[in-house]
Amino acid sequence: MLYKRSSQLFAEAEKVIPGGVNSPVRAFKAVGGTPIFVKSAKGAYLYDEDGNRLIDYINSWGPMILGHAYEPVVQAVIEKAKLGTSFGMPTELETQIAALAVAMVPNIDKIRFVNSGTEACMSAVRLARGFTNKDKIIKFAGCYHGHSDSFLIQAGSGAVTFGSPNSPGVTAGTAKDTLLATYNDLENVALLIEANKNEIACIIVEPVAGNMGCIPPVAGFLEGLRQMCTDNDILLIFDEVMTGFRLAAGGVQELLNVNADIVCFGKVIGGGLPVGAFAARAEIMNYLAPLGPVYQAGTLSGNPLAMAAGLTMLQSLNNDRNVFKSLEEKTAYLHAGMDKVLKANNVDFTINRIGSMISVHFDANPVIDFKSAAKGDNENFKKFFHGLLNEGIYIAPSAYESWFLTDALSYEDLDFTIQAVDKVSKTF
Repeated sequence: MLYKRSSQLFAEAEKVIPGGVNSPVRAFKAVGGTPIFVKSAKGAYLYDEDGNRLIDYINSWGPMILGHAYEPVVQAVIEKAKLGTSFGMPTELETQIAALAVAMVPNIDKIRFVNSGTEACMSAVRLARGFTNKDKIIKFAGCYHGHSDSFLIQAGSGAVTFGSPNSPGVTAGTAKDTLLATYNDLENVALLIEANKNEIACIIVEPVAGNMGCIPPVAGFLEGLRQMCTDNDILLIFDEVMTGFRLAAGGVQELLNVNADIVCFGKVIGGGLPVGAFAARAEIMNYLAPLGPVYQAGTLSGNPLAMAAGLTMLQSLNNDRNVFKSLEEKTAYLHAGMDKVLKANNVDFTINRIGSMISVHFDANPVIDFKSAAKGDNENFKKFFHGLLNEGIYIAPSAYESWFLTDALSYEDLDFTIQAVDKVSKTF
């Protein structure tokens, strides 16, 4: 495929935007080449500035669960924009989407909306510290909770892809209060808790990791975290920015029947617009200003366009919960097809999948944490990425990212993808 226009646009962007992008993973540094500039999208497809059509397997990193330019969401945003785009005052919409989210998700009484997943996770940790009156947090190597200082201690996703997992600008004082654990390793977590008795405010975790590829929790991992937190007066925070309203109507809490104390949302909850949220039982949420002492605010929080998009998306998912089954079936079909052709071509690989999240790791051993994810053959991944791109298929330009399927994908799209994987893997 030709990307002449994209290359020109990237050269222009580099002059006025650091690295030419507004989020590092978009820069293609991990795979080489020039970023693709998108002109439009519809359903399961992207259309770039050179006129190429690409089957999309990132879907804006998760939000487009029902497809790009989903008509009910588009119309809701248009109609709301006619009435004004921002007020900085309460609107009825905020209460409507809050009530629906609380009804859909187990174990939450109240929710507060913010503008991004990063902001949601940052605010959730501040709330946990204020509620418990303790300072330290536990996070997991390879889990990415946004670019707030507390979380950039061996982060996953863009930070790893870019080769700087411990970011300059994060102070030693901040780092000392962030304890790093190994994902899917309860014994490691227990040692950290024992060594920091009565000092840990919360454990924050992606209940299904999506920033070192898709890595589901091993049996008993989340249940073990829940019990440790209960036994040690620690709050358990589920970062469901990726998984919330995607893996089930109630997210991982519903899917795996494990309750967190605070849950963070993003992606799907905004219907494609910039929205994040965090939620908990009333006792915890009432610690937030203006009711309580923990301060959190945002001028554009609850923006009417974002709330209209989010409410419409949640209503669509709530009214037709068969979509989650449909998505799981399509993802399983893709998994089986790729598994068959990769084996036939003698490729060393592991495929991880849960619900509509999936990733291909070029290593034959199980991928259960950041260390095992990092063992993948990145040279093969580069060939895989560019090979699929040349076939008209767009996956994440990083081996450390999950794919996110949309229900707009047809089985013809999936068959085409499997055939492309077969063709590309023959070149390894």
